[in-house]
Amino acid sequence: MLRRLYDWTLSLASGPRAPYALGTVSFVESSVFPIPPDLLLIPMVIAKREAAWRLALLCMVTSVLGGIAGYLIGQFLFVQVAEPILSFYGYLEKFERFSEIFNSWGWWFVFIAGLTPFPYKVITIASGATGLSLPVFIAASIVSRGIRFLVVAGLLYFFGPPIRDFIEKRLGLMFTIFVVLLVGGFALIKLL
Repeated sequence: MLRRLYDWTLSLASGPRAPYALGTVSFVESSVFPIPPDLLLIPMVIAKREAAWRLALLCMVTSVLGGIAGYLIGQFLFVQVAEPILSFYGYLEKFERFSEIFNSWGWWFVFIAGLTPFPYKVITIASGATGLSLPVFIAASIVSRGIRFLVVAGLLYFFGPPIRDFIEKRLGLMFTIFVVLLVGGFALIKLL
């Protein structure tokens, strides 16, 4: 089933309404959809390299808007759905402690999820459920999603089709290594 969804998503990239499909997939991926917008962004940029920056910007904006939708899902459905379950099992207090930790490091959680292969939708919903500051959430989302999609579009713009395999297979790993080094560097500075 996931393969059919993947193939269907990829087929959207070649149609005349491809930018609308890209914006839609980017929006829903941030809160519920399992397929990342990169699958549309990559072939679209290869087909129209001059549109690389515009397509990356479209991806970023619609992804952040979708992230806000995920935030609202977490904020408004948590009380009705998750809170009674947590309370029944005696985990409500543990969730409150988790919320404190999440909100203390919230910018970093959102930033890391926005860059890496970790499902961004999990963090968008958790951000709303824990009450992370909406401006902090939006700022971290803009920075991380902007970096992610601009790097993908930039690599394709400058290197073309030969870089496609690298992006599809290794870019998530490269972003993950970058984030680990970045966070590790800040932690090291803090310790010194």
